[in-house]
Amino acid sequence: MNKHIIEIVDTIDTAVVYDELSDPKSGGICVFVGTVREFTNNETVVSLEFESYKMMAIKEMEKIATEASTKWPLNKVVIRHAVGVKKVQEAVVVIGVSAAHRNECFEACRFLIDTLKATVPIWKKEMFKNKTVWVSAHP
Repeated sequence: MNKHIIEIVDTIDTAVVYDELSDPKSGGICVFVGTVREFTNNETVVSLEFESYKMMAIKEMEKIATEASTKWPLNKVVIRHAVGVKKVQEAVVVIGVSAAHRNECFEACRFLIDTLKATVPIWKKEMFKNKTVWVSAHP
């Protein structure tokens, strides 16, 4: 079984993440699911659209998974991000880790999502009723 599951996908099935992270050596599993929220800056969001440079995004996601596994004694790591148009309440990213203890689970999960948002070449366009705005203009 691969210790890291790193993917860029069209849709995210959050139901599979527990099984992917489950490990007999793990006493803790921590999962973060990022979803499309209804309002941004008091404006109603219709949808979000995500684009990525897939090959580079996967490489960068693997790099941060390896870094997290070096900093904390993790048993498994899942990093999965969706691309395409996503509606309100739809999952767009799932980050998960399993480890012997909860503290490293929480710390690693937070590190992974924060680092992903700062470094991975995935771009987001917010679509409102009367305008669209590109955000997260990094890499």
